[in-house]
Amino acid sequence: MSSDDVSRPLSAPPADSPFRGEPTARDEAPQYVLPLVVHLEKADPPGRTDAVRTAARAVLTMLSDERSLGDGEWAQAVRDWEDARIRKVVRRARGAEWRKASALPGITVTGESAEVRVFPPIPLDGWPKELAKLQVSGTELDDPVPPPAPDGAGPVLWLNPGPDMSAGKTMAQAGHGAQLAWWELSDAEREEWREAGFPLSVAVATPESWRELTASGLPVVVDAGFTEIAPGATVVTEGGSRFCPLPRGRRPRGASA
Repeated sequence: MSSDDVSRPLSAPPADSPFRGEPTARDEAPQYVLPLVVHLEKADPPGRTDAVRTAARAVLTMLSDERSLGDGEWAQAVRDWEDARIRKVVRRARGAEWRKASALPGITVTGESAEVRVFPPIPLDGWPKELAKLQVSGTELDDPVPPPAPDGAGPVLWLNPGPDMSAGKTMAQAGHGAQLAWWELSDAEREEWREAGFPLSVAVATPESWRELTASGLPVVVDAGFTEIAPGATVVTEGGSRFCPLPRGRRPRGASA
């Protein structure tokens, strides 16, 4: 359920970028990870799409929290994390494990059925004991009913229809997609989206639309292939008509042609 690299394959990233597959100067920096924990009770698991959507909103909530900005108490950890590779790891917890995890500094974001707690970035080898013992594998979720089609007002995180990813892996990838979109926005666009509660949708693209999306100039997540799947594109983030505008064909900020 971890993901260690995101990138935009259609534009060459700068030499010192978290979005390059080959080693860069960022690999020499201390490595951090953003932990996410999904509340998963056996008797009442959340729906898969809602859990993925909630994880993406949790990442955005962490990035926009005042404690992550300026001189906030989490700001240095966030900067250290963004200066190195962009890693996210999703674990699961139930019962007492969830209560212990919830007592640690972080933010719990709720969806229709899902609860995801996001924590400030930590060193790659510095997991708190309450989180270190949580399981990474085994997060297999289903949608009890087919999810509705995206309404288009907010951004859509389009999933690659090819790879067979666990729910946890998909949650990490969706978090990457939301983060790429966040980096493309102005301060005013970010604030409007935040005030609305970060509305967004998650859907699986058709093979035909996936080919179009990956050639559209929109932000693309590329997994490094360290866990579960082979290296390749996993998520394309399409902007909404009201929130998170991401025009097609626009060169992503920080990338070069």
